[in-house]
Amino acid sequence: MNTRRYRGFTLIELLVALVILVLLSLAGYRGLDAVLQTRERITREAAKWQHLAVFFSRLEQGVAQAIHRPARDQGGLAQPEWVGRSVVVADDEAHLTFTRAGIPDQGEAQRAPQRIGYRLEKDAVLLLRWPFPDQAPRTEPSRYPLLEGVREFHLRHLDASGNWLPEWPPTGQPGTLPMALEVAVTLATGEKITRVFALQ
Repeated sequence: MNTRRYRGFTLIELLVALVILVLLSLAGYRGLDAVLQTRERITREAAKWQHLAVFFSRLEQGVAQAIHRPARDQGGLAQPEWVGRSVVVADDEAHLTFTRAGIPDQGEAQRAPQRIGYRLEKDAVLLLRWPFPDQAPRTEPSRYPLLEGVREFHLRHLDASGNWLPEWPPTGQPGTLPMALEVAVTLATGEKITRVFALQ
């Protein structure tokens, strides 16, 4: 009479298999977590550089349409067509303010020349837009955030002699546009990006 003895896994073998399964699961989880974190970081970086590209593109379009059209402030005082400041004090001042041509295909309100400005406020560069180049008393500009996460925002203006100036207009030359504009943006993450835009 043949007696077959079926031998199963011992308790030690089961525990070893369970430990191996746990280690493999832990390694797989860590690998998946690393992949997800990398993808999230790449997505954030791509979004940051995309926002920068859009910001510089809008700035370039505005600068390219700058025109020789002085303006008047709320007090009725004449202002140059292009004003560059290193420091802004009042709420309606900007680091860069200029008059740009209207946009013919954007409706009646956009066809006339526009007074716009760019200002660093807290950690964002804002676009300031006045309803008309010649402002009525107590006129406040509309504010639109263009680029967030900005630590520094510096501008320089190139004059006809090839000198870069932090302020504009130069003394004794109130009715001129610079030859070019240099824009330097330092992000909160430490990167510094510099672009130069030609005007004339």
